[in-house]
Amino acid sequence: MPAKPSAQRPRQSSDAKENGSITTPSNLTDADECRLLTSKYRDTLLNDVIPFWLRHGLDHKHGGMMTCLDRDGSVVDTDKSIWFQGRAGWIFGTLYNTVAKRPEWLEAAKSCVDFSRKHAYADDGKMYFSVTREGQPLRMRRYVFSEAFAAISYAAYAKATGDARSAEDATNCFKTFVRYSFTPGVMQPKFEPTRPMKGLASLMIGIVTAQELRTNLGDLQISDRTFSEWIDHWIIEVERDFFKPDHGALMECVAPDGGILDHHDGRTLNPGHAIECAWFIMHEGRHRSDARLIALGARILDGMWARGWDSEHGGLLYFTDLKGLPVQEYWHDMKFWWPHNEAIIATLLAWKLTGNPRYAEMHRLVHDWSFQHFSDTEHGEWFGYLHRDGSLSSRAKGTMYKGPFHLPRMLWFCWRELDPALAL
Repeated sequence: MPAKPSAQRPRQSSDAKENGSITTPSNLTDADECRLLTSKYRDTLLNDVIPFWLRHGLDHKHGGMMTCLDRDGSVVDTDKSIWFQGRAGWIFGTLYNTVAKRPEWLEAAKSCVDFSRKHAYADDGKMYFSVTREGQPLRMRRYVFSEAFAAISYAAYAKATGDARSAEDATNCFKTFVRYSFTPGVMQPKFEPTRPMKGLASLMIGIVTAQELRTNLGDLQISDRTFSEWIDHWIIEVERDFFKPDHGALMECVAPDGGILDHHDGRTLNPGHAIECAWFIMHEGRHRSDARLIALGARILDGMWARGWDSEHGGLLYFTDLKGLPVQEYWHDMKFWWPHNEAIIATLLAWKLTGNPRYAEMHRLVHDWSFQHFSDTEHGEWFGYLHRDGSLSSRAKGTMYKGPFHLPRMLWFCWRELDPALAL
């Protein structure tokens, strides 16, 4: 019988980091430490994080993935997030495609794909946000991120199996994502028309979704553009309207013409989100051997690191204000797991692509802080939610928003970046 999870984990001593129980040396410029770091990413992925979700999250009775888990993996709530059926399906399909042909990974991907096909769609073809464990609908949201994540899940499964239906499902989900996100009047507006604005999220999700579909299906033409042309289209808009180099900021929301809205919604920055977008752009730059795109992503990383890194306690703040004014959201100074995952990727990629030792130092800072504060050495996986000083806010290992995606994606990506045998 598993031990009852404690309300708070013990504070980890500073000695723990030095004796190797929390982190592995993360000096990218030292060959021996770099080899240790490669092993750290590989072993944490294959021996900790992936087994945790296969053991505790995979629903062998009804299919799909349950993500609302306590510290020890026990189920807190059986309701299922639809976007995590896609996210988890992509993780397991991608591991099967790029690491090893393990039957348990393919079976997990199939379970998520099958659950989505049976239970994710409303009568109009739009996907729900959440359903019961058995698949009965609970909530429909206005945005279409469930479709984007389903698309990459289907595409990875199609690559793994050669299944033509999955490839078709992937392109259909992408069409739905594009139609709802970028056709005026199709998506229900979030705000009244008094102060029109547009957001970064759909653009950056579009970029990475198209990248994954191109990887697994080829550079197909969907809705009058190839995947590469869609990526071009969205990067142009990100750079033109959302990136403000004079402020060193990538905005979350802007006016339709890219103007800054001097209100809470317009000034609020999300450093982790922007840094995630930065590595998508750098990744595209490498794919095309385009130094300008690599430099654009690095500039976004530079600016948002300066705005987000907490010089007092370490780690990345969740929200900051463009003008340094108070932020409206009360969780603005918390430390969430996923921005740190994205910053670990972005700083490693920036170092690999530019050779600038400053990025190696940034990587060391965010890697060490993250593994020291988020890792659970007793039960495995990472905590998701910390207070500003790094103390635990919630012992949850999974919620409707945290599951097998950001952390395993980071571990997989960084392992492959550092291992010459698996290089991207």
